[in-house]
Amino acid sequence: MFWCLKTHPTELYLMDIQSASSVVLQALTQATSQDTAVLKPAEEQLRQWETQPGFYSVLLSIFNNHLLDVNVRWLAVLYFKNGIDRYWRRVAPHALSEEEKSSLRAGLITNFNEPVNQIATQIAVLIAKVARLDCPRQWPELIPILLESVKVQDSLQQHRALLTFYHVTKTLASKRLATDRRLFQDLASSIYSFACSLWNHHTDTFLQQICTGDQQAALSSLERTLLSLKVLRKLTVHGFIEPHNNMEVMGFLNAVFERLKQFLECCRQFGPGSLCREKLEKTIILFTKVLLDFLEYHPWPFIPLIQRSLEFAVSYVFTEVGEGVVFERFIVQCMNLIKMIVKNEAYKPAKNIEDSKPENLEAHKIKTAFFTHQTLTEIGRRLVSKYFLLTEEELTMWEEDPESFAVEETGGDSWKYSLRPCTEVLFLDIFHNYSQTLTPVLLEMVQNLQGPSNVEDPVQMLMKDAVYNAVGLAAYELFDNVDFDQWFKNQLLGELQISHNRYKLIRRRVIWLIGQWISVKFKPELRPLLYEVILSLMQDPDLVVRIETATTLKLAVDDFEFRTEQFLPYLESIFSLLFQLLQQVNECDTKMQVLHVISCVIERVSIQIRPYAGCLVQYLPILWKQSEEHNMLRCAILTTLIHLIQGLGAESKNLYPFLLPVIQLSTDVSQPPHVYLLEDGLELWLVTLENSPAITPELLRIFQNMSALLELSSENVRTCFQIINAYIYLSATDFLQNYAEALCRSFCELLRDITTEGQVQVLKVVEIAIKVSPVLGSHMFQPLLPAVLRGIVEGERYPVVMSTYLGVTGRILLQNSGFFTSLLTQMAVEYNQEADQLLGSMIEMWVDRMDNITQPERRKLSALALMSLLPSDNSVIQDKFCGIINISVEALHDVMTEDPETASFKDCMLMSHFEEPKLTDDEEPPTEQDKRRKLLALEDPVHSVSLQQFVYEKLKAQQVLMGDQGFQALMETVDTEIVRQLQEFIHGM
Repeated sequence: MFWCLKTHPTELYLMDIQSASSVVLQALTQATSQDTAVLKPAEEQLRQWETQPGFYSVLLSIFNNHLLDVNVRWLAVLYFKNGIDRYWRRVAPHALSEEEKSSLRAGLITNFNEPVNQIATQIAVLIAKVARLDCPRQWPELIPILLESVKVQDSLQQHRALLTFYHVTKTLASKRLATDRRLFQDLASSIYSFACSLWNHHTDTFLQQICTGDQQAALSSLERTLLSLKVLRKLTVHGFIEPHNNMEVMGFLNAVFERLKQFLECCRQFGPGSLCREKLEKTIILFTKVLLDFLEYHPWPFIPLIQRSLEFAVSYVFTEVGEGVVFERFIVQCMNLIKMIVKNEAYKPAKNIEDSKPENLEAHKIKTAFFTHQTLTEIGRRLVSKYFLLTEEELTMWEEDPESFAVEETGGDSWKYSLRPCTEVLFLDIFHNYSQTLTPVLLEMVQNLQGPSNVEDPVQMLMKDAVYNAVGLAAYELFDNVDFDQWFKNQLLGELQISHNRYKLIRRRVIWLIGQWISVKFKPELRPLLYEVILSLMQDPDLVVRIETATTLKLAVDDFEFRTEQFLPYLESIFSLLFQLLQQVNECDTKMQVLHVISCVIERVSIQIRPYAGCLVQYLPILWKQSEEHNMLRCAILTTLIHLIQGLGAESKNLYPFLLPVIQLSTDVSQPPHVYLLEDGLELWLVTLENSPAITPELLRIFQNMSALLELSSENVRTCFQIINAYIYLSATDFLQNYAEALCRSFCELLRDITTEGQVQVLKVVEIAIKVSPVLGSHMFQPLLPAVLRGIVEGERYPVVMSTYLGVTGRILLQNSGFFTSLLTQMAVEYNQEADQLLGSMIEMWVDRMDNITQPERRKLSALALMSLLPSDNSVIQDKFCGIINISVEALHDVMTEDPETASFKDCMLMSHFEEPKLTDDEEPPTEQDKRRKLLALEDPVHSVSLQQFVYEKLKAQQVLMGDQGFQALMETVDTEIVRQLQEFIHGM
């Protein structure tokens, strides 16, 4: 075989594969070097060779040569594996030739004798990758060769073939196209008997070797048992449409239970931590995965296995059968099996029994027969009294690392993979489905623990903690059975006042319990008593108790029955203690947790926080600096700042030296942290602008970040538009003079490829700019305006876009008529028409599409704008007079309200003066931007000009211009009913 390679700096011409191999081998050897000066050129050379014919044949020969360095062979396998992803498909650029692929396929399965485990696994994976693309059509011999190879006597070859068989099966089972699934089902049918025999053989061999005490041989057989079981798992779960009709499949699944018992008994022979015990546990877990997967993918075929599954799982987890053999992960799997059966919708009858399928009823009958009162009582008691108990490990963590304990108990990352959450979820599911049976059981457990616990009796203390945990989890289910208000006053309150150090276990659990019941059943009049309790426990000597109390505080203030006036007497003290807690904790997760509580309090009390925020304002810059490497903590700081700015209002300007650099960093897409901080940073930017009393150079300078943000066109673009609008309201002149030109360019780019909603957002910015500053806004956004007029003349088809076009045009026509005339003249040249003719087309379309405008403000604006064309002796305007009057009368109907006492009409949109609104406790105070918009509205013609008066004066002026006779003729072009309605509106003026 010959092969053409190019190397740097000289070229290698046609050479035999041996010479080529030496060159590639040298490059791979250099690519394993720790010296970057050697490593980088080698990697570049290998990258160039990736697309050369024959390169992968050379790699195959290198990683199959067991005499070479392991690191070099490992790298050759990785390059080969990556090449499959990039160049194996026929349609790929630089795709491998069919001839070379055929040669490679043959070479990959010539022998299965790789001595290095890690390389053997990688070779198995890359064979599976090729199989995914080529098996069975281009590689029909793969499966037969694998089936023969797993029968050989050589231990190494047998294992490597079995390893490859597993990875190929796993990969083929993952394909989802219908044709691929049918092919896999055909494969499963043809090899299932063999796979079962293989598994049984290796399993029996392992068990015999365990009996004879040959641990080394047993370990080898156990590895083969594990691999053959992995193959069977994929075949069983994904290889059959109706697995319950296949006797071998159901036989295997029933055999799983017996094998599980055998393997669990084997665990007694090996101590925890031994290699054989570790492999045994891994195999036992795989057995449970077979059952769980089959239940998930085939709930109805699983029905014959429900009884046996429940008997097995319940006996090992909730009786003495499992003593000495079960381990945590196995218990978790058994609990998951029970949970999936209990809550599976396929195993429940329909609300109307007649609508139930026979399978539903059969499964429900099996469950009902199994879950007797006695069984449920035992499960409920065991769950609480055994699995809910805090372990020695957890209690040690509480003492030695309280912050980690507190975070894990509230759902930290490691917590969700442990036994505790699985136990609690199972408890909730069973309690929900069998609450009538389990409620009396739990209430009896509570009754047995009435009164203070003996601090010298740790068992009683742990039991009370567990029972209270159960009552908190089942709060919604116990709503009708527990008078929580009485329990709180008569029992729980007293327990919170026991200050003994050992009683911290109960103090922490009780305050957690209250948090679970707050939103379920807790009278509002008891809130002040709760806040006193929180105030006391926030000073508890134990850190875990203080953290838990802060979490309950968040639940209390976040509840819909929270009343600010009840909380205000405690605000100063509680906020001060929260701040102290924030300073005391060290872990990033705990600081985030406390910050979320602080944010929630600030959000609920709003401006009432102002007298007490000073300490937090001084501390946040220090915390921001300390959290440089912790972006999630910085996100929590940003959230806190958002609520703090809203609470401080105009006083937030004092934070600018810290606040503005934070916004700058968070919204700068060239800075890596923006990936985490951008969304919250934009929100903070917006609320800062909304609450700013006046523009500052530094605040204006941050807008330099906006251009890159608009280019992202991400889900945050709506907030970006809100920020732009906020700048216009804050200081239109400064902002537009500095940034309108760049912003206009960004908008032009955006409009080339943007949704209808995005188009409207752009146009709203232009409309607001013209409303706030008619001359400057029109001038600065002039490049965008021809498209607006063009859209009107050509009849834009999207109503919401057309409405916005008319809004922008109405603003220009009404508030900057000179600019409108010049723009119209410019457009007339483009259309090769007279300006008057173009104006006529525009008015005609405006009248025709008036119904596209739904907002009353814009409808009034249209009437004012078109009426502003009068008085006029222009024949085109007079020709469209009827349409202008129609629009005006429509708008008068929209905005005029009749005073029943005086029988006169009044424009409901008129605003005469600015008043600070009187607020209720639940209402947010107006922001500085709200005030700016209100003041702007007082100057806006829509809110300062009476449409009734305006129409009357314009018609009067037109009458003066044309004379009575001419004006009468003009009015006769209007429908008589419209004229009558018009006269009603302007009667008496």
